[in-house]
Amino acid sequence: MRARFWGTRGSLPVALTAAEVKHKVAQALLLAGGRSFKDQAEAETYAATLPFTTAQTFGGNTSCVELELQPPGKDAHEYILCDAGSGLRPFGNAVLARHGPKTPNVFHIFMSHPHWDHIMGFPFFTPAYIPGNRLRIYGCHSGLEEAFRRQQAPPSFPVDFDYLGADIEFIQLEPGQRYDIAGLRVTPKLQLHGGDSYGYRFERQGKVVVYSTDSEHKLDSAEETESFVRFFFGADLVIFDAMYSLADAVSVKEDWGHSSNMVGVELCQLAGARHLVLFHHEPVFKDAKIAEIEAETRRLEALTRQDAPQLTISAAYDGLEIDL
Repeated sequence: MRARFWGTRGSLPVALTAAEVKHKVAQALLLAGGRSFKDQAEAETYAATLPFTTAQTFGGNTSCVELELQPPGKDAHEYILCDAGSGLRPFGNAVLARHGPKTPNVFHIFMSHPHWDHIMGFPFFTPAYIPGNRLRIYGCHSGLEEAFRRQQAPPSFPVDFDYLGADIEFIQLEPGQRYDIAGLRVTPKLQLHGGDSYGYRFERQGKVVVYSTDSEHKLDSAEETESFVRFFFGADLVIFDAMYSLADAVSVKEDWGHSSNMVGVELCQLAGARHLVLFHHEPVFKDAKIAEIEAETRRLEALTRQDAPQLTISAAYDGLEIDL
């Protein structure tokens, strides 16, 4: 199984400004020290040696994560996704580039909740407009279909939901129940967030991925903490809402429905998880700040590890791929 990240920001999409791009270019030139390159390929090889925050970016699309069950050969036409943020648009474009517009595809989309940043990519998801494609949208909210339809209703969007050509079905799940869907065993779980949010535990052939965004973990309830330790237990990969610093999460932004990197480490260590991915980045954070949080989280993990195996820490970025 492979996790591929198409959108990793929270709340709203962001983009690098002209000033930020110029700053990155200036940093790269300084590090090059006057070196010259014979062609684009040689320059790109050099760029691969630069710090991530100089040569790359964490990106700015909102939540969308693909779970791939096999290598994407030309005959792979079934896709599994978590959330439909603005990252859904480039995902859809990549599918069309791979197969063309006439090849039918099946899309299974698991929704954490219908807040705008998690559904805003859907009106721009080109496969939804093409007859022959099938979309199965899963979630625990009874008003999920209404939310999708409302964002495409006048005056918000010029193309009504009923214009979409694909076969679209909304399927309501019950939290705590296990389902066999698209080759995965799927278990949704209620999380603390305004209007409710649901995490998902995906299991297949001994591998476990937990998608837990837009959840506020206070850790002041032993019973609640234990329930999430069980939910995360033995996970190979935990995609975790680490939008806030711990100080923000317990003070100014308490009850805003998001967690911190430090809470993510604690829960994953208690659960014996193997890889924690920091996700749903605060939109005001620049690349350097996210990289700083990633380094801080790795230091925290090392200090609190004790005799347990090392917990791998990554900060998600648009384009990140993780093989399990």
